[in-house]
Amino acid sequence: QVQLVESGGGLVQAGGSLRLSCAASGSIFSINAMGWYRQAPGKERELVARITSGGSTNYADSVKGRFTISRDNAKNTVYLQMNSLEPEDTAVYYCNVLGNLKIYWGQGTQVTISS
Repeated sequence: QVQLVESGGGLVQAGGSLRLSCAASGSIFSINAMGWYRQAPGKERELVARITSGGSTNYADSVKGRFTISRDNAKNTVYLQMNSLEPEDTAVYYCNVLGNLKIYWGQGTQVTISS
């Protein structure tokens, strides 16, 4: 069984920063890609950022230049540094891991940006 534990969400003012973390544990033998999705009220879940085992990254256009995804392969952990946050970034953020040829999701962490 694989567990994803997320942390780092919260409430900040516009222009502020947050750092999300997601640690994968359990019977996970190989991790390919790790990433973050988000879902705002009344909207579909969307990709925010993704990083492969080789370090290649891709970002949603709306967060390019403001968010940075990184990973620590030794710790099976992925991070999302979010700067210059905007009210439009308010959403539940979900960790996503492609490992053991399966997709795993975290429980979600709330990020709220006040104007």
